[in-house]
Amino acid sequence: MATKDKNTITQTFPVLGMTCASCASSAESIVQHQQGVVNASVNFATGNLTVDYLSDITNAEKLQKAVQEVGYDLLIEDETKQQETLEAIQEKKFKELKTKTTWAIILSLPVVVIGMFLMEMPFGNEIMWLFSTPVVFYFGKDFFANAWKQAKHRSANMDTLVALSTGVAYLFSVFNLVFAGFLHRRGLHAHVYFEAAAVIIAFILLGKLLEEKAKGSTSSAIKKLMGLQPKTVIVIQANGTEKQTTIEAVNVGDVILVKPGEKIAVDGMVISGSSYVDESMLSGEPVPVLKKENEKVFAGTINQKGSFQFKAVKVGKETMLAQIIKMVQDAQGSKAPVQKLVDKIAGIFVPVVIGIAILTFILWFFLGGDNGTVQGLLAAVTVLVIACPCALGLATPTAIMVGVGKGAENGILIKDAESLELAKKVDTIILDKTGTITEGRPQVTGIQWLNNDDTAKDILLSIEKQSEHPLAEAIVKHLDGNTATQISNFHSFTGKGARADHHDTTYFVGNKKLLAENGISISEQLLQQAEAWSQQTKTVIWFSDGKQALSVIAISDNIKETSVAAIKEMQEMGIDLYMLTGDNEATAKAIAEQTGINHYKAEVLPQHKADFVKKLQQQGKTVAMVGDGINDSTALATADVSIAMGKGSDIAMEVAKMTIISSDLSKIPQAIKLSKQTVATIKQNLFWAFIYNLIGIPIAAGILYPINGFLLNPMIAGAAMALSSVSVVSNSLRLKWKK
Repeated sequence: MATKDKNTITQTFPVLGMTCASCASSAESIVQHQQGVVNASVNFATGNLTVDYLSDITNAEKLQKAVQEVGYDLLIEDETKQQETLEAIQEKKFKELKTKTTWAIILSLPVVVIGMFLMEMPFGNEIMWLFSTPVVFYFGKDFFANAWKQAKHRSANMDTLVALSTGVAYLFSVFNLVFAGFLHRRGLHAHVYFEAAAVIIAFILLGKLLEEKAKGSTSSAIKKLMGLQPKTVIVIQANGTEKQTTIEAVNVGDVILVKPGEKIAVDGMVISGSSYVDESMLSGEPVPVLKKENEKVFAGTINQKGSFQFKAVKVGKETMLAQIIKMVQDAQGSKAPVQKLVDKIAGIFVPVVIGIAILTFILWFFLGGDNGTVQGLLAAVTVLVIACPCALGLATPTAIMVGVGKGAENGILIKDAESLELAKKVDTIILDKTGTITEGRPQVTGIQWLNNDDTAKDILLSIEKQSEHPLAEAIVKHLDGNTATQISNFHSFTGKGARADHHDTTYFVGNKKLLAENGISISEQLLQQAEAWSQQTKTVIWFSDGKQALSVIAISDNIKETSVAAIKEMQEMGIDLYMLTGDNEATAKAIAEQTGINHYKAEVLPQHKADFVKKLQQQGKTVAMVGDGINDSTALATADVSIAMGKGSDIAMEVAKMTIISSDLSKIPQAIKLSKQTVATIKQNLFWAFIYNLIGIPIAAGILYPINGFLLNPMIAGAAMALSSVSVVSNSLRLKWKK
């Protein structure tokens, strides 16, 4: 195993030709042992290999060659074509499987009818031989071909079990038919089991067909997300003409026209026009958002009734939608910790089953009396047929795929399976204040003018337009609609405010200290109002001319509409909540009281947030950190489960394992419920997969025969094996409809 360095490349390739969980284990093992590979993981449910490799030692072509040697293949086309090619291959494979299954069932039916009810009819055995041969060796040839490839590499998988069981049943039947006299002379009845061989192939093909169909349903979330991208766009040329072009041809800086009802193709910034845009597919929020000049728009969202032009800012893989699709794909392909144990079991499962089958035959041969050889062969065949590593292999990944997909549809992006599995254990959540509990955007909540005279508001607007202070932006937004006027001699005082001249009069905007330093008087009326706002933990800004204060302005960061209800819901779930903020004690206390949070810390530095997370972890708590800014990124990286608010910084989203696209706190209890449901589904799947094998294999071996004479028919075993995989996938799909 190589160690990770800067030359390490991480890539995901679809693996072609896998038929079961132990195939995934085999493909993973061969890649893992290639020189230059740091880490490799094959997910049977998604059919993908995720590999970290050193680009100066190996490459995709070398990995493909290694995988081909064990009977599989890698699709190593570039990502844009990869999905289309893979879908075409899968569609072709599904059609071929459907045809094979249909014909295998049609040809098996007369064999079953004769074998069960018309055994004494003339040439019955010969007719069964005739019908079962194409089923076993034509429609079932892939089982034998794959088993041979595995055998060459001293490996075994599900195909090995099917090939051995049907091959033994078929050859034994041919021997009994051709050499019937040989057995009769020894007092044995020459039974044939063509129906078992044919029906096993038919049932397993049917099981695979149903499994493929169900697995297709588990990845519907990705297909939905991909369907959000339009194929063509209208680009405005430099001369003002409109030109329809493909989405691949759009470059950063292109101006794109969006008409009513159209999907937005790439991420960008509105430069003219305005409209309401439905962003529900990204955020899960149903209410359309107004987009006007200088507002961001995102790929995949749907324009409503207006039309506008926007400049492309991010295209191709850089768009938010492309990042979401990539994140969901990676998460669906990642392995939950429990899956690693299941993979180990699947890897040794097939050799163990072959061992049990051989032991079954030996015991029957010596202890089974006159018919010991025949019964032993049949029991061994039944053991090989009923054993199913597929149910085990599908138990975890199918549940993870559905869980991650369901999260994406609800505006909860889950980056990996581990955080989905861990979220259910969270007992402590740390919330950042600004942008998480509050809007994160300071807004003017009140403005009082001296004697209600607001004639100087144009001057206030002009000064604040030149200021770079974040609070100045809130005042500019509040006074939007007024016209700025000419000012001169603008000067900014760090930490205090600004000064400017207008028609020989000096004006000041800033805190009380700035006014005091310049000997400006404040009327009792404005002073009382400022005092009242300060007690409500609002930030107070003063505006004055050279002699007296003209107005006082209150600015605050409002609590989000959904925060209070979400906090209450999390507390009702038995979760301890802590609020950490860099803001002052008075503001932190007021926000904590208004939202019902019992524990809070004010004036916390970014590094101290991470230290606080560690402190709680040392107390044995499973900690989730929720934040939106660069200052939260260290704490997010330290927490057991990290949740970023989607409207925050890119760094926070990069670090976090979950992202709430709408920045709505009420999505966090939803994510925890989803985690509980997914883990419960995984446990159910694993329980049924293990129980099935624990009960099925001994019964197939004939453990009940000495007690009540019961021997399991190989055909019934084939049907049960097929059903076990289908039942696991179907149970995972139930997750979709859970509330």
